[in-house]
Formats: sequence, structure tokens, C-alpha cells
Amino acid sequence: MVASELEVVRSTEVVTAAPVRTGSRAAGLVRGGLLLAAGIAVIYIGLVPMGHVTGIIKVPVVLAGIALTYMGVDGLAKAWWGPQVETAFWVSVFWLVALILAAIFADFLPLGEAVDTTKTITIPGNTPPDLFSAHPLGTNNFSLDLLARSIYAARVSLLTAGLAVVLSMLIGVPIGMYAGYYRGRLDRIVSVFNDSFLAFPALIVLIALASVLGVPTSVPEAIIKEGVALALIGIPTMIRLARANTLVFAQREFVVASRAMGARDRRILSREILPNVLLPLVSLALIIIAVLIVAEGSLAFLGLGLQPPQPSWGNMIAEGTITVVQDYPFIPLVPGVFMFLTVFSFNRIGERARQRWDPRQAKI
Repeated sequence: MVASELEVVRSTEVVTAAPVRTGSRAAGLVRGGLLLAAGIAVIYIGLVPMGHVTGIIKVPVVLAGIALTYMGVDGLAKAWWGPQVETAFWVSVFWLVALILAAIFADFLPLGEAVDTTKTITIPGNTPPDLFSAHPLGTNNFSLDLLARSIYAARVSLLTAGLAVVLSMLIGVPIGMYAGYYRGRLDRIVSVFNDSFLAFPALIVLIALASVLGVPTSVPEAIIKEGVALALIGIPTMIRLARANTLVFAQREFVVASRAMGARDRRILSREILPNVLLPLVSLALIIIAVLIVAEGSLAFLGLGLQPPQPSWGNMIAEGTITVVQDYPFIPLVPGVFMFLTVFSFNRIGERARQRWDPRQAKI
């Protein structure tokens, strides 16, 4: 009797709750649509009618429009898929996919000139952003298109950071695993060298490496030289992470069982420990990529990275001297926004991967 009454109550709750959810979804869609429309309108006002206004007034207006646009997208997503949807994560995925595709197919896109100043003699320089013009994000002092330069610069930053992470994992993970598995004298030697290297400021190490390797003058040279330099910075972090995870898994039951059955150390490391160590390291590698993108931009900003007119986000931001920032704030702001969105996206996706693949570390 009690069970039947509970079933009646549950069915009644489901029937009565459905119209409420439908109404709330419709209200959420309307509210999100209004915020999205308002955000787009504010961005348009800030970039087109207010194009002649000084940056100290125009930039906050554009930022407010971007915030309203995100609130609108977030409202639409939560109203349609439910409050559990992570809008920031999916926006980050969309941004990285769009940026990577644009960087790969940049040569086939209808972009303005990004490098050759002889082709931009007839184009006015320091043109402010206009979404409905041939230069949607404006031009710099040499009349080069900022949108094109930002997309081509993404090639340098993404490939450099990606190469650095791959090299640091290939070198650091085996060393950390061997140190964590065998312990003893090997572990002490690796820990001393690793801690000593981490004690040096990373920027000073990068400057020293840049002086040894030389300043790159082409895109492939910049990717290789800066990738190797950044990999040396990332190796100690990979060693420490691989060692810490190996210490945890080396005492697990499946490893003890494999050792008791006569499995060799090489097989235990490659078959039992490595798959469990790689998952959390891959998730952390996404966060490390974000850090290395900033480091690559810092090198270029200091004049130790790729040299102009070849674009990188760092040397594009370096064009924003005090006079330029006062008169044309969009010149350093455009590559700065590209770098910010990319770093934020890698951090957000990396945190989501840590929650999925390494929940123990994600709670710390």
C-alpha cells in the first residue's frame, strides 16, 4: 500500500513538473537570446560608431559587449541542455578548434597581408577595427592586417609549445618513472639535479639558452630553437610529476601481483605503470602548454624570439609602445586577446581533463 502511494506521488510530481521545466526553458531561451543580442549590439557600437573614440572609452564598451555575449550564450546553453552544462569548457573547445583550423588553412583564407610591407603601400596604417571592412581587426603601423598576423602567429605559438611539451615528456617521463620505481641512489641523484634546476628562474634560463642558440630569423628556426629551450624548462616538471605518480602506482596491487608472477621490471614499467602515469600527465600537459605559450610570448616580447616582420604574439604585443597604446590601443590588444583566449582555453580544458582522468589530484 505504501509503495503504490509513493508511485502515485512520483508520477504526480513528474506530470506537474514538466510544464514548469518547459516554461523555465522558454524563459531561459528568451533571456539568453536578449543578452546575446544586446552583447552583439554593444560590440558593434564599440567597434563601428565609436571607432573614432579614444581607447580608454571604447575598450571597456567592447569588453562589456563580450561579457554580455558570453552571458547570453551561457544562458541559452543552460536553458537548452540544463544547468549542468559547462559553457566555458565548450567555448574553449570551440575557440581552440577554430584557431587551429584557421592556422592550418591560413594560406587559403581570404586574409590581408601579414608579412610583406611592399604589398601594403596603398593601405592606410593604424586602421581601427571594423568588422565589415577588409581589415576586421585593423592594421598596424606598416599597414599589415592584424587578423592575418594573429592567425599566422598562432602557428608559431602552438607549434612551439606543442614541440616543447612532447620533448619534455619524452625525456622527463622515463627519467621520473625510473627514479620513482627503483628509488635508492638513482632517485636521490635525480631529485638533487631536478631541484637544482628548478631553483633557477625560468626566464633567466631562457635568456641564457637564447644567447647560446641564437635569435631565430625564420618560423621553422623559431619553432625548433624556442621549442628546445622551452622543453628544457618543462623537463624538470615532467620528471617530478612522473616520479610522484610512479611512487603511487608502484605499490598498487596489480604491480605487486605482476612482480610476484615473475614479470620483469621493464614489462611492469611499460605495461602496468606507464598507462596509469600517462593519463594524468596528458591532462597536466594541456596546462603546461598554456604556460609555455606565455613563455614563448615573453621571449618574443623581449626580442629573443621570432623577429619582425614575421609575426608572433609576443613581438606583436611589443609593437605597443607607450605612444602606440595611447593612440592605437587595438594594436597590442588584438594579439593580447588571442593569447588570453588561447591560454584560458588550454587551462580550462586541462582542468576538465584532470577532473576526468585524475580526480585525486583535481581535489587538491
